[in-house]
Amino acid sequence: MNRKEIALDCRNKKYNCAQSVLCAFAADVGLEKDTALKISACFGGGMRCGEVCGAVTGILMAIGMKHGSAAENDEAGKYPAYKKTAEYINRFKEIHGTLLCRELLKTGGKAICEKAILNAVEIGEELIL
Repeated sequence: MNRKEIALDCRNKKYNCAQSVLCAFAADVGLEKDTALKISACFGGGMRCGEVCGAVTGILMAIGMKHGSAAENDEAGKYPAYKKTAEYINRFKEIHGTLLCRELLKTGGKAICEKAILNAVEIGEELIL
């Protein structure tokens, strides 16, 4: 299965948007599927309160895993992940007009979730891989 198929398969199994997106990139960022699902479990529904869309937080987790730095006092090492984060956020907002789950749901109901997931995976493939 490709990443979009993995994400949609997760979504169809009732995983949230963040879980669906992070799971699609789990192998690429060195995570076991179960670990990815647990890490992202609390980020669906805009952290369960309509804030930042789970598809967005799922991709940001994957970007951090692939391009983030864990080195102490590594200001320069943070830059690649920060740059990719800013690019992702700008591109997502160009498509959807907002990062907020509650605003996305107002414009497209639950159907917007699948679109947000697929957009997240598509943009993520460019930025993460």
